[in-house]
Amino acid sequence: MQFWGYRRQDGRVGVRNHVLILPTITCATQTAQRVTELVSGTVTFIHQHGCAQVGTDYDQTARTYAGMGMNPNVYGVIVLGLGCETHQAHRIGDEIAKCGKPVETVSIQDHGGTLQTIAEVAKIAVKMVQDASMVQRELCDFSELIVGTECGGSDACSGLSANPAVGRTSDLVVQQGGTAILAETTELIGAEHLIANRAANDQVAKKAYAVIKMMENRSIQMGVDIRTGNPSPGNIEGGLSSLEEKSLGAATKSGTTRLEEVIDYAQVPTKKGLVWMDTPGHDIEQLTGMVAGGAQIVLFTSGRGTPTGSPIAPVIKISTNTPMFERMNENMDLNAGTIVDGIETVDEVGRRIMDEIQHVSNGKLTKAEILKQHDFGIWRIGPTF
Repeated sequence: MQFWGYRRQDGRVGVRNHVLILPTITCATQTAQRVTELVSGTVTFIHQHGCAQVGTDYDQTARTYAGMGMNPNVYGVIVLGLGCETHQAHRIGDEIAKCGKPVETVSIQDHGGTLQTIAEVAKIAVKMVQDASMVQRELCDFSELIVGTECGGSDACSGLSANPAVGRTSDLVVQQGGTAILAETTELIGAEHLIANRAANDQVAKKAYAVIKMMENRSIQMGVDIRTGNPSPGNIEGGLSSLEEKSLGAATKSGTTRLEEVIDYAQVPTKKGLVWMDTPGHDIEQLTGMVAGGAQIVLFTSGRGTPTGSPIAPVIKISTNTPMFERMNENMDLNAGTIVDGIETVDEVGRRIMDEIQHVSNGKLTKAEILKQHDFGIWRIGPTF
């Protein structure tokens, strides 16, 4: 299978051609937002990160910022900082520039305040968007794709319809030479052995068990039971009885292929095939991690319904049941409830999702893109000081 994509200087291929206004500190997010309101073709995101962070928490946030800018769906980046924050804009800009794309860095303090900064960033953005508009799509293979997978607002149908169908799609992506990311470590607790048994080697299997243990230990260290928040009230209302039952359904998104590696949050896969990214179960944080890790497209299954989207990667929303698909049609792209209805098989829906990936890669907009659902959140693994 092939699609028409945007070839970047580092060799990777994007399915979108955004100019990203990347605020490295929460104080700069509103300024970045103003620029996107002025300049068509630009995107940004609101967040509360970027300062008073240390150690591995600092490193992970920096890696996520840089990963968003380096994602191949982004043509160029304007890194916007305040000036006095921990995550200095020029450091993030220098890291992004290593992949060869256009990068500019602007500081609000250096430019004399909000209004002058908006004017300066808008001028740069206009030129960058114009340059981006000249880039032509070229024919690319599916082996160039990294497809993220996740589930949110799960119900009793998730493990019967949409998740197994996404698992079938994951297998098809891998068969085409591409990469499929399995995430949400929290929601694999109790099913980790099913995936570890398919590990490429003992080292990968050991890391699969290790990330599960670390996730459980974080809860223990806080003196709380992780199961008081997962499954959520909506999951329970939707028919899920326990975290383990939820995990058995979530694990089916991994399909049947070999697990090639287990990577850290917002890390770019080093291998083709099925990859497990260590993320929390929080929908937006896991979505951000996969996109920062280079995913150009994300498959998102839901039984309860959600408007979730990403500022730079199209998110294909897949319903687990027909009633919710009909009720929230403005947010959901595909209906896998046809499996529960007895109309289609898991294999048939999996292939239909694969066709949708091709359509979206060629430029078809998802519902989340049309509604400008630009969600962003970083998994914090340390306190703010």
